[in-house]
Amino acid sequence: MERRKFIRNTAMAGGLLSSGGLYSIGKTSFSPSKFKLNYAPHLGMFAHHAGDDPLAQLKFMADQGFRSFEDNEMGGRPVELQQSMARTMESLNLQMGVFVAHKIYWKEPNLASGDPDKQKEFLNDIETSVEVARRVNAKWMTVVPGHADPTLSMGYQTANVVETLKRAAAILEPHGMVMVLEPLNFRNHPGLFLTGSPQAYEICRAVDSPSCKILFDIYHQQIQEGNLIPNIEKCWDEIAYFQIGDNPGRKEPTTGEINYKNIFRYIHNRGFDGILGMEHGNSIPGKEGELALLKAYRQVDDF
Repeated sequence: MERRKFIRNTAMAGGLLSSGGLYSIGKTSFSPSKFKLNYAPHLGMFAHHAGDDPLAQLKFMADQGFRSFEDNEMGGRPVELQQSMARTMESLNLQMGVFVAHKIYWKEPNLASGDPDKQKEFLNDIETSVEVARRVNAKWMTVVPGHADPTLSMGYQTANVVETLKRAAAILEPHGMVMVLEPLNFRNHPGLFLTGSPQAYEICRAVDSPSCKILFDIYHQQIQEGNLIPNIEKCWDEIAYFQIGDNPGRKEPTTGEINYKNIFRYIHNRGFDGILGMEHGNSIPGKEGELALLKAYRQVDDF
């Protein structure tokens, strides 16, 4: 579908545009200009307006002023679709955010255990993810070291994880790619090895590579440790990527307790020019919920 026709059809179907070209959500009207920060939606977030076609969804995101897109499942999508999505992102000037780089072990130890077979499997996944990243023009990929090993002290587990990540970094460095380590909270993901931002910071400093950095998921860290801005400040030099979700509920900003406007102001004032992934659901179903999400991001980005 031609871009001009797509915009016209989307506006007619969703009632997004007034005759003056402003987006109207309730009593709020705004121009679909670029956001101050580089937020990245994911597939399905605007499916009620754009439809099920991933390429149409990418077009819709760009038309709303988003500059990036992330897709945890990109590595598992057919190569032909990866290539089509990459071409579409390039034509829309959308930057590719993270995708998950490897099999995540939610219930049993893998990297923390020091098991050489699990380490080999992980490193093979990283090799494969390099090819995915090259195909879709991605720089960042998410790494979750998996479940903790209750049979080993934390010191031994940390040494095992650091050793494996050093080997993974050696694979990524020649390509200028970055694995971002994501600490996850104890409530949604009990028993995992990596949970806190100070722990992720310690590991990144030990790996000592530009290809091993932190994915600071604000939702997870609000539950796990709180103290968000001070922890972001302490970890700043090792943070390469953020993800977003309000708490409770893991929906868009303004639906929970996190003061996202203040957090985004802090991140913006620090000069962050990377991506903030919108890894959350919509608080309201259907088109109404998609409009509410757009309104929420305009609100918290207005600082």
